[in-house]
Amino acid sequence: MTGYGAAFGLWRAASPDWDAYTRHAFVEGLRDGTLPRAAFLHYLAQDYVFLKHFSRAWGLAIAKADTLDEMEAAAATVHGLLHHEMGLHVEICGAAGISEAELRATPEAPGNMAYTRYVLEAGYSGDFLDLLAALAPCVLGYGEIGQRLAQDHAPDYADWIATYGGSEYQEICESVGTLIDGALTHRLGPDYKDLPRFAQLGTRFAQATTLEVGFWDMGLAPA
Repeated sequence: MTGYGAAFGLWRAASPDWDAYTRHAFVEGLRDGTLPRAAFLHYLAQDYVFLKHFSRAWGLAIAKADTLDEMEAAAATVHGLLHHEMGLHVEICGAAGISEAELRATPEAPGNMAYTRYVLEAGYSGDFLDLLAALAPCVLGYGEIGQRLAQDHAPDYADWIATYGGSEYQEICESVGTLIDGALTHRLGPDYKDLPRFAQLGTRFAQATTLEVGFWDMGLAPA
């Protein structure tokens, strides 16, 4: 169903909380339309804050990159986050009477802070591979969710689903999957999957996945 690269498939299969993340009650509420609108808007406001930090982390990836191709891929992802994904949040919240100024002033929830700081710390203390492993669950997990929900969903959250299931976001996911596979091969060689380092990166991926579950939990508990 996905198709985001070999490394993602291996990390995904080894992550114990992957299904809890991609099939969370919040996600299923988006699919069948039962998610309360207040919970959705609370999530969007927090996710808007999250995406600012996430964009910074992808900006850090540009600095950590070895090659121009890696820099270009990371820069393209930053562009997609700032000019496409965050715009969706502004549009939906605006239609609900929440201004962009209010979004920008949203206080950051503890679960949000825990996740974003984990990702940034992976980049500050680790290398390019550590950062990619921490970033991957969000980018590629949303792609997987979008693909699945696009096949069968109620109309209530069709705009959100169309964004993550649509061709533009799916192209970003494919590019990120290619970036990860190429970065691993470049640094560790073609047999990277057999190395302890790859398993360490898988642990980082799994930890970020667990934090994604916590983010959905936060979305279901609006203040």
